Amino acid sequence: MKRYWQAGIALAAAAVVGPAWAQTNVITFGSAVQMTGKDANTGRYYKDAYELTIDKINAKGGIKVGDKTYTLKLDIRDNQSDTNLGVQLYTQLLSGAKVDFALGPYSSNDALVDSAVAEKYETPMVQGGGASSQIFSRGFKYVFGTLPRAEDYFSSTVAMMGTLDPKPKTVALVTADDAFDVAVAEGTRALLKKAGIEVVLDQQYAQKSSDFSSLLALIKSKSPDVVLWGGLAAEVIDGIRQSKSLDVSAKDLTSFTVGVPTADFRTSLGKDADYAFGMTAWLPTGTLKDEWFGDDAQFNREFIAKFGSEPDYHAASAAADVEVFAKAIVQAGSLDKKAVRDAIAKSDFDSLFAHVKFAENGQIDVPQIAIQIQDGKIVPIFSDHPINKPLYPVPSWGKR
Repeated sequence: MKRYWQAGIALAAAAVVGPAWAQTNVITFGSAVQMTGKDANTGRYYKDAYELTIDKINAKGGIKVGDKTYTLKLDIRDNQSDTNLGVQLYTQLLSGAKVDFALGPYSSNDALVDSAVAEKYETPMVQGGGASSQIFSRGFKYVFGTLPRAEDYFSSTVAMMGTLDPKPKTVALVTADDAFDVAVAEGTRALLKKAGIEVVLDQQYAQKSSDFSSLLALIKSKSPDVVLWGGLAAEVIDGIRQSKSLDVSAKDLTSFTVGVPTADFRTSLGKDADYAFGMTAWLPTGTLKDEWFGDDAQFNREFIAKFGSEPDYHAASAAADVEVFAKAIVQAGSLDKKAVRDAIAKSDFDSLFAHVKFAENGQIDVPQIAIQIQDGKIVPIFSDHPINKPLYPVPSWGKR
């Protein structure tokens, strides 16, 4: 009797550590994102887009692998905007075969460390939340990204500056010290040097800062034509509020890496959002087609209908992450992690976000569009050519 009891325990243990999909006709994706805390306003885009896209694929019949049809499921946790907690949560998800594949968090700092967990457990992770080159320079095989290179974020902005009248001659470059903004600063320095624009201030601030008074005093003392500000959404919004309070502005324009395309940016700042420049890798124009939503405009409509707010490029990138897995699993004809990983690496398809084709380092190439908020609306200004007329030069706070 004892032997049978022990055998039963052994079989039960084997079932627990086996692949999640082996016990059901369900493929489970695991993720830990910022649902609460300082980065929740952007982190929610990932949770919402993952849910919407998974529901859409399931409504269309799920995924067929061989002669079996699978539905998709999301096991998502709240990392509370805490990078260390995120690592713990991904370890819990991936170490015990609770999930089959990994979807990423928001922010390069989080993606940098969380992707190391995926690599350790040889579990494919597709993430659209981290753009830093550090994520993709480690020779990892199981980590893929759908955001543009952080070094290129200001590329369309700097190109646009060369077409403006008066043409800006001096720039203050201010960036946070996180992985994303370090890469942004490195790439932007090269872009400005090539454009022949003088950098009169090149200053870092501590990530997740909320007091920018000293930094703004520095900017004011340099009186630059342009301020290029790299930071996450909460930092950008705090910086703009304090800029107004202290009456600090660039002579010609200020552009920000993150936040400007989001509905929260306009809601939080109201009329103070007007004139701000930013960039986006995605706008829902109806020209980007996909297998499940039909096109990017339909995704935009369904996102608004379900969540009551407009998606931005973070949400579109997150939706594409799910689509990458859906395509790769079918292409692999298997749920074996290595086979799916190899199929992801060979991805070459149109998504509602962008054309997905990964470079050898695991990142796709997506061009940026310079945008400006005009009368509370996002207006595309410049990609590799002028699109619309900017409100320029931007008036100082006292003259708006």
